[in-house]
Amino acid sequence: GNPDAPLKLTEYASHTCGACANFAVTGKAPLKEYIATGVVSFEQREVFLNTFDVVIASLAQCGPAGRMQTLSDEVWSNLSPVMQGIQGNPEGVQAAGQLDTTERFVQIGEVTVNVDFFAARGLSADQARTCLADTAKIEAMVEGSSAKAEEVGVQGTPTFTLNGSKLDENQWGGIEPILQRAGARQE
Repeated sequence: GNPDAPLKLTEYASHTCGACANFAVTGKAPLKEYIATGVVSFEQREVFLNTFDVVIASLAQCGPAGRMQTLSDEVWSNLSPVMQGIQGNPEGVQAAGQLDTTERFVQIGEVTVNVDFFAARGLSADQARTCLADTAKIEAMVEGSSAKAEEVGVQGTPTFTLNGSKLDENQWGGIEPILQRAGARQE
């Protein structure tokens, strides 16, 4: 949205979070209508609850600029099959977890079929493997994300802030009235 929007909504979300998936499915379309007015901007920030979140976020951020949000929403709208991929090979996940970090994320992406999931959405398997092998970038992403979430006091996902103030609501039905009271209107 408009970087100069007076209302800045930020979501702290995990890709393996069912409530985050619910917000993505039920709240993103109406939120886009507010963003289109130029009065509201939206930023998604990662929260890592587990290694799978790290793998999925790395893959979502690996694609072309501007596709991260779309790829994240694809994960959330397909959370059940994504979770089946994660839970479907516990032995493979356990073995991957024992590997050196330069191989660990790539192998977890493979055994959880996340590489295939993203390949079906335009991110080549080779590109996915390259991104998952970039441990320096992954470590920086995790470190930066953790610092921001701690600064805000994120206790669970999703957590939202409006202009830097933490909201008590975490679903669209509670967030929309807050946006409206702050001056956002659909046009």
